[in-house]
Amino acid sequence: MDADAARQNLRELVRSNGSSFAELSRLLGRNPTYIQQYVSRGHPAKLEAEDRAKLARFFGVPESFLGGPEGASLVKVPRLDVQASAGSGRSVEGEAVVAEYHFDARWLARLTRGKSSDLSIISVTGDSMAPTLGDGDDVLVDTGDRRIRDGVYVLRRDDDLIVKRLGVSPAAGSLTVASDNPAYPTWTDVSPETISVIGRVVWAGRAVS
Repeated sequence: MDADAARQNLRELVRSNGSSFAELSRLLGRNPTYIQQYVSRGHPAKLEAEDRAKLARFFGVPESFLGGPEGASLVKVPRLDVQASAGSGRSVEGEAVVAEYHFDARWLARLTRGKSSDLSIISVTGDSMAPTLGDGDDVLVDTGDRRIRDGVYVLRRDDDLIVKRLGVSPAAGSLTVASDNPAYPTWTDVSPETISVIGRVVWAGRAVS
């Protein structure tokens, strides 16, 4: 990978992750403008190997994505022994890792700001979120993204996990907790304090019959 591509990749990671150049410079023990000068001016021409390794671990990407030795730019994401119900709720029986999936780092960066350590895959049970999510679908959850805004989330209710669509009413300071399947109820005027957000659903996959 050439130096320009490595700098652009770092710029995109910073943008999608919500970090700052100064924050990354401090992470490396450098002066506050170090990363900004590297990205914007090309000084230094390339990152030191130790700095590159620290940044790769921080963002959860291979070093090759930041100009290191070439290799597969894959990020490992665990599949957990957890199910979220698209229905009335399902108890959590464990969080054991039952498999590991590998995703292209650049593709993941376009989906979410999340670090690799915040990502996991769980399965969905029930049909209350159909047609968006169906029974048996896999969902990629960013547990680092708990900012409540419009979107599909995994929520905890007591000891149950459910997956629902949240809608935000800023004027009223309340939420709507909805099922995409009209056969199921929608709750309006829900207080944010009553919702425990586990993470945002950023991708879904399913078998095609």
